[in-house]
Amino acid sequence: MKAIWKGHIRFSLVTIPILVYSAVDTEQTISFNLLHKKDHGRINYDKRCSKCNKIVSLEDIVKGYKYEPEQYVIVEKEDLEKINLKSTKILEIQGFIDTKDVHPALYDTPYYAGPDGPVAVKAYSLLAAALKETGKVAVGKVVLHERENVVVIAPDKNALVLYKLRSPEELRDVNDIPELDTQPLGKEELKLARSLVDSMTTTIDNIDMKDKYHDALREMIHAKIEGKEIITVEEKERPVVDIMTALKKSIEQAKMQKKSGGKSKAAAGKGKKTQAAILDFPRKGAL
Repeated sequence: MKAIWKGHIRFSLVTIPILVYSAVDTEQTISFNLLHKKDHGRINYDKRCSKCNKIVSLEDIVKGYKYEPEQYVIVEKEDLEKINLKSTKILEIQGFIDTKDVHPALYDTPYYAGPDGPVAVKAYSLLAAALKETGKVAVGKVVLHERENVVVIAPDKNALVLYKLRSPEELRDVNDIPELDTQPLGKEELKLARSLVDSMTTTIDNIDMKDKYHDALREMIHAKIEGKEIITVEEKERPVVDIMTALKKSIEQAKMQKKSGGKSKAAAGKGKKTQAAILDFPRKGAL
């Protein structure tokens, strides 16, 4: 892995040299090129000046901040390097908190942090072990990609993971969701709902985390390359049933699946078709 940031974690009198790496493998993402429908030529995006209408190279492009109409102040790389922020080279830990104190919607991009050289290994390992033992996470600030970010430092096995956090001001008020029901729920309904949750309680290791759409998309692409038939599998729309009836039937189904080893019919009946299948499933939402 190639480091994207080099600096130090610091808290109290402790300083730990670290290297930060991107945790997301972007090479696994399938990307498409935009083509001309007529002859399949690549569509290019020229960097064209709006004043002289000429195409310019990267060497001729500078950053500018507009402070008045058509008036810009030019900001060079050297100007950015002169900004006097400790967090450009220091990740200053401001405190340690319980994981539950961070709202899930605030979590953004993950990064891996590793020790920078043998001298950092012991202090790095001690911080990871202390966080794991106490069930705490560290909160600090660091400048990544020319922006100061609040980050959470969490243990992952014997390593440290940084999670860039969104600002709370970026989140919309959850109470703005339309048609939120504020009426009290019936005791019997809540009892059944809790029973369903209990019957479906498992561990993360038993949850299917694989991106089926990615696999189906890759199969479809290979099928088209090889001139094979593409089979579309559509999930039948389920009728809306009374909530109490749905809960009771769901509890029975969950109990039966646990008795059979937790394998669903869908998992047990994987086909061996050579044709690609396009699967219908809920879209992912970002937290």
